[in-house]
Amino acid sequence: MKRSPVLFASLCLLLLLSSCRPSPTVPSGERMWDIDYNFLLVADSLVLQEERPMHLLIVPDAADTFVVYKDDPLVVAQIEIIPEDSIDSVWVKVARDQLTQGWVHESALLSAVVPDDPISQGIQLFSNRHVVATLSLCIIALAAWLLRRKRKQRFHLVHIDDIASPYPMLLCLAFAAATVLYTTIQIFVPEMWVQFYYHPSLNPFGQPTLLALFLTLAWLIVVLSIASMDEVRRSLPATESVLYALSLLAILAGIYLFFSIATQYFLGYFLWIVYAALALWQYWRRHRPRFRCGQCGAPLHSCGQCPKCGAMNE
Repeated sequence: MKRSPVLFASLCLLLLLSSCRPSPTVPSGERMWDIDYNFLLVADSLVLQEERPMHLLIVPDAADTFVVYKDDPLVVAQIEIIPEDSIDSVWVKVARDQLTQGWVHESALLSAVVPDDPISQGIQLFSNRHVVATLSLCIIALAAWLLRRKRKQRFHLVHIDDIASPYPMLLCLAFAAATVLYTTIQIFVPEMWVQFYYHPSLNPFGQPTLLALFLTLAWLIVVLSIASMDEVRRSLPATESVLYALSLLAILAGIYLFFSIATQYFLGYFLWIVYAALALWQYWRRHRPRFRCGQCGAPLHSCGQCPKCGAMNE
């Protein structure tokens, strides 16, 4: 396997992990963006009003309007508070270019745009699709497992019939810990995640403690993903490597759904400790490499047939 697809898969895991788009406002009402902030339109279109909204004279239905379309860049030019507006008291003037500028309610704007940053765009892209992606991965992995079982072929699976490497197991533990931490941020300090959404950074230094820990785990997940796929490539034939990687992605997606739901009911912390203890015990008892294949040098848990080259080791 090439490293670039591995890195792409790792980034997809991070996007899945952070795939809940925050609400446009935080409980305190503090706005995380201001004048000169850049957005990208992701809705099919957005209607802008040409005239500036006036106090006590709000007739948006009768005002002249024009439309901007998907993928148009928008920059915030002005913010106006109209207390008399019963729909939304905050009006925002946005500009696509010097000649294309107009006004729109803040709520309508935020529901149609995403911050013009690749990290924020990735979060928004996966926000409404992570459940479908998870179910798709699980269905594909289950179909592959049933097919291999029907043909009486071995199907390697992390924690159950794992390769002789700790990296896939550690990847699952790190992913579960990051999920618990992410859900904790969403529950107790949602404004922190909203701030990260509008001003994202991959640098854990200088961040609030919880966010710094989350970003550190995110980088650890990338490193463990690369190490895991490299070990899979070395330990299994090409076809089995692809199936193992697919099943690992499905398990990680399932871990995300399980621990995100469990943490909402404050069970995720205890369940992660139990899961970590069981995973470490299972690896040490069943999958820890104790031998090496005499033909190809692949690590083996016990003597017998090598899963990579098929040679018998007595």
